[in-house]
Amino acid sequence: MKRSAVISRETKETCISLSLCIDGGNGQDIECEDRFLTHMLNTLGRYSGTDIVLRAEGDDIHHIIEDVGIVVGQALREAMGQAPIARMSSQTVAMDDALVMTTVDLVDRPFVDIDCPDPLYHHFLRSMAMAAGMTLHVVVMRGFDEHHIVEAAFKSLGLCLAEALTLRDDELSTKGSVKRGS
Repeated sequence: MKRSAVISRETKETCISLSLCIDGGNGQDIECEDRFLTHMLNTLGRYSGTDIVLRAEGDDIHHIIEDVGIVVGQALREAMGQAPIARMSSQTVAMDDALVMTTVDLVDRPFVDIDCPDPLYHHFLRSMAMAAGMTLHVVVMRGFDEHHIVEAAFKSLGLCLAEALTLRDDELSTKGSVKRGS
């Protein structure tokens, strides 16, 4: 059984529909008004190994980015279910001038500490992490090109998700069973 979720969000400002499959193999099919957001979501899907089918439109890019972040987080939370997973990962990605380290813990303890030079993508990552119930740290170790920094953050987050979502035979916790989300 594939771990997947279908989430829709319609407000006065946006209309978002997302199908996400953690156990991917079909790739990404993203239609969004913002080309950079499309690029970052394709990157996230590719590096995490998840299938993403997304349709997003709205009244302005801020609202689209925020609501897409929320929907991606909700879908991750729902799709990962309660099966034991690796849960934690830390990955560092170099992209030209940028060197970015991302660390996640996919347990229902939402906390976010993000270095991101672009306020919109800081907002996306925060919205996604809070909706998913994850702990997310993004540390920019080096870099001056904002595009490279943001893209390295999405690549490292994708690699983290690929590792943290790996199924295990038993729960990785000293507290016993750890429940995530719904």
